[in-house]
Amino acid sequence: MTFVEFKKMLLDAGISLPKFSRLIKVSEKNLQAYKKKGEVPNPIAVAVTCCAAMHGAGMDYRSIIEQLELSAKTKKGAGFAKKKQSKEADEA
Repeated sequence: MTFVEFKKMLLDAGISLPKFSRLIKVSEKNLQAYKKKGEVPNPIAVAVTCCAAMHGAGMDYRSIIEQLELSAKTKKGAGFAKKKQSKEADEA
């Protein structure tokens, strides 16, 4: 699915990009990054398509998704602090 199609599906689902990002617990920045790539990943495409279909059928998809109690993923990368600690350990 292209990013343009994704944005159209959001309109069909009756939800904005910021609200959709909060609903599925994916940062808005990450979703916006797909604009540069031109495509959205399949799981995001499936989710927005289902939301649009459910909205069109008069179903409240928001409450269904909220019941999943999704949690936002956090980065577990090495940041500056770990690099600094490694250098201090090497110097010791």
